[in-house]
Amino acid sequence: MKDICIISEGHLIDSGLLSEILNLILEDSLEYIIEKISIGKTPGESSRAEIRIFAEDEAHIREVLPKLIRLGAYEKGAVNGRYVPSGRDAHAPEGFYSTTNHRTEVYDRDIWNPVEDMRMDAVIIRKEERYICTKIRDVRKGDEVLCGSDSVRAYPPAVEKKDDGFAFMTNEVSSERSYDVAVDMVAEELKQLKEKGGRMVVVCGPVVIHTGGAAALAALIRAGYVQGFLGGNAVAVHDMETVYYGTSLGVDMKNGKPTHGGHNHHMRAINRINGYGSIRAAIEAGDLSEGLMYQVIKSDIPFCLAGSIRDDGPLPETVMDMIEAQGQYAEIIRGCDMILMLSTMLHSIGTGNMTPSWVKTVCIDINPAVVTKLADRGSGQAVGIVSDVGLFLNALAGRLGLEY
Repeated sequence: MKDICIISEGHLIDSGLLSEILNLILEDSLEYIIEKISIGKTPGESSRAEIRIFAEDEAHIREVLPKLIRLGAYEKGAVNGRYVPSGRDAHAPEGFYSTTNHRTEVYDRDIWNPVEDMRMDAVIIRKEERYICTKIRDVRKGDEVLCGSDSVRAYPPAVEKKDDGFAFMTNEVSSERSYDVAVDMVAEELKQLKEKGGRMVVVCGPVVIHTGGAAALAALIRAGYVQGFLGGNAVAVHDMETVYYGTSLGVDMKNGKPTHGGHNHHMRAINRINGYGSIRAAIEAGDLSEGLMYQVIKSDIPFCLAGSIRDDGPLPETVMDMIEAQGQYAEIIRGCDMILMLSTMLHSIGTGNMTPSWVKTVCIDINPAVVTKLADRGSGQAVGIVSDVGLFLNALAGRLGLEY
């Protein structure tokens, strides 16, 4: 019988994390003994457990250990990490450690070292005294890549749980959640972020335009609550369709009725912008003087419109190289404190894949399955607010006292 001792620290009881760890051990046909445990007595105190796990052979233990590490556990008496040079560009050695999006440390040179640029589904590269989370496609020949998980400890949100007043931040999705409470909590968080100079990034879908939420979102940007804007070609196209023709998807924004010939308005909007060479040039020429994209550009916040295979046009600013678009998205969310995802499954999941788990993530969508899919793909910190996004944005702008 082989055994190792693992340590788990944090809010183990109220988060259910200890039960999850113990259930995982049993489900994988291992045995365990809790050798030491200390329980925090107040919400601010953390707990600590030392758990010895047993298996018939060490290989079985090593197979289960990465799953436990993803839950924040780490091996007692950690060993220095094993780093193997890559043999070619865009290729990691076999046995590489695949990262989570949780805050992570690696044991090397007999100390715990923080890992930079955390994101899920990447590798860890050692560069002198730095440890950097890196996509496999960005690995270069000779890079020292961490192999194995024995020297890794992760800190999922349950480990670092903090009572910061963001009370409805749970990963449960329900249409029963109080709409007014949700709006109030997001508004209060935005006020606090603005006061302390924090960064909030919006991930926006065209539904914001269709549901009449563009003016409210533009007011949030104008008032300095938004420090980055992510979306696709469609949100910009339909925004300018609304400005130029008063329609979105050919539907009159005032009476909600389809207009004659309105089905081609979005193409006419693209063509009009193409005549200037860019959205910015249309603004400078005085042809585009209002709308969501107008406010994004006039406020000089960083933005990226990531293209897709279905895009019409696309607009000149739309980035059709997906690798380049991913890079721009990652740069814009770097160091942000909060992400507001507004009715776009494609771009929300894409952004979630590159977002650390400690970033507050709020997803507003009429479809609760969007947040469920976010969580299934690793963005477990995302909280869902089931609502018409236009109504939500209008209510949020009202709570913040914004005119639009």
